[in-house]
Amino acid sequence: MEFFNQILDVFFHLDAHLGHIIEQYGAWTYAVLFLIIFIETGVVFMPFLPGDSLLFAAGMMAAKYPDSLNIWLIVALLVLAAILGDSCNYLIGRRFGTKIQHTPLFGKRMIKPEHLAHTHGFYEKYGASTVVIARFVPIVRTLAPFVGGVAAMNYKVFFKFNIIGAILWVVSLAFAGYFLGSIPLVRDNFEKVVLGIVALSVLPIFWQLVKAKFRSSRPEVIV
Repeated sequence: MEFFNQILDVFFHLDAHLGHIIEQYGAWTYAVLFLIIFIETGVVFMPFLPGDSLLFAAGMMAAKYPDSLNIWLIVALLVLAAILGDSCNYLIGRRFGTKIQHTPLFGKRMIKPEHLAHTHGFYEKYGASTVVIARFVPIVRTLAPFVGGVAAMNYKVFFKFNIIGAILWVVSLAFAGYFLGSIPLVRDNFEKVVLGIVALSVLPIFWQLVKAKFRSSRPEVIV
């Protein structure tokens, strides 16, 4: 329980923890930020890392500590980390997807063949919006490139929109933190801002679940 409490403390007080890292390690803060974003996007079983709020906090800290953190360098490094992370995740799915597909878990396949076929068709049809929009949705952000690799999505298509999504994601959240972080109301209510970011991020998932539930509850019309 203490471990989870520490995780929650880091999650909701990223500004304080980043401030401590900046004061203690200086330029090594860039490496820490790069590593966290790379792991969150590149390791399929690490979707719980605070990517959205971390980008916002990094921008805010760049405004607060301009002599220690350069916002343009942060954006450049974290865009690179996001691109490499998704590419790594895709290649893991592409390389080990078949093995994972046939690996039993509690007597059942971890991934059903029909789900892979459906995902492949979805990516081929909505590849651009899937790869880009997934950047702004926690958990989906980590799973989408892996599933794309498992489903053998065309890598050139994936990589193109991987770059677009990474730029939009990092630039929007980092600069939002950079410009809004100087506002006392935002700075003094960082925890609430983080909750707001998370809520907005999961809103697309919630909306899709509501629509799916509504469709399944509608009676069929027999002609």
